[in-house]
Amino acid sequence: MAILVTGGAGYIGSHTVVELLQEGYDVVVLDNLVNGAREALYRVEAITGKAVRFIEGDVRDRALLDGVFAEHAIEAVIHFAGLKAVGESVEQPLAYYDTNVHGSIVLCQAMAAAGVYRLVFSSSATVYGPDAPVPYVETMPRGRTSNPYGSSKAMVEQALTDLCRADARWSVALLRYFNPIGAHPSGQIGEDPRGIPNNLMPFIAQVAVGRRPELSIFGDDYPTEDGTCVRDYLHVMDLADGHVASLSSLEAPGVHVYNLGTGQGVSVLEMVTTFERVTGQRVPYRIAPRRDGDLAAFWADASKAERELGWRAERGLETMLRDTWRWQEQNPQGYA
Repeated sequence: MAILVTGGAGYIGSHTVVELLQEGYDVVVLDNLVNGAREALYRVEAITGKAVRFIEGDVRDRALLDGVFAEHAIEAVIHFAGLKAVGESVEQPLAYYDTNVHGSIVLCQAMAAAGVYRLVFSSSATVYGPDAPVPYVETMPRGRTSNPYGSSKAMVEQALTDLCRADARWSVALLRYFNPIGAHPSGQIGEDPRGIPNNLMPFIAQVAVGRRPELSIFGDDYPTEDGTCVRDYLHVMDLADGHVASLSSLEAPGVHVYNLGTGQGVSVLEMVTTFERVTGQRVPYRIAPRRDGDLAAFWADASKAERELGWRAERGLETMLRDTWRWQEQNPQGYA
């Protein structure tokens, strides 16, 4: 069974490609390398001992997609390709709607033309909106979104839902995941953000390795135990396993929605102190003003994925942090 993985040279995509190859799937990766690295796929091949068929290109390129489906016997698509920085999305909303929404529509059009109707979509917990009660449960309606990134994910979810209602041949898994961190235990692939990291964990790791002088913690007066924001962090390898497990849901037509998280919240300060304890590395930090749009706390109810897919997050916080540090220590400048 051949799987097309769009955005497969990125952080989550590359780890998912590892798991797909190790489960015996043939994999074709399409990536324009805006957020990905060709080097990541070379390392995936070294980890697995298997070849990755790589096509450099954009998911919005219909002619390219038609060629990919004509050349390869694709049976399902895992769709990661897209822009992903919340702050950047506020500054460049049209780029996010063009890449994330329009790109997904072009992909679906090419899939339908090729007779491929099975899709796993990389969504986000942001679609629940800032007013949703915790823990987030899949039966909750999509809420109002607070930035164009979140809006783009919600729009694609709605488009895919409408598509499945209109055409019973389609089967789509919407994977709403929370905060992936960690790296492959080999230390060969991991998170390598371009420019200043937007997420907490790569920023901590870059401070620890000496690339940045200190961490900014945005707010210490939230209604949480230590005043800092609380999030549901899961290991990227668990997340990759969740994508592979979700392929089984595509046997049935319609939309299948799953949260992928641990179901446990961890605060920013807890992340810093635990990282220092398990790695022995100091992470200097300062308290900065709150950022607009940050929620105090949220985490997943992931029981549906365990019940229907047999998936649950297996790796604990200390493993996530050790694997993060192994990657960063071995690759202080990332893939560069």
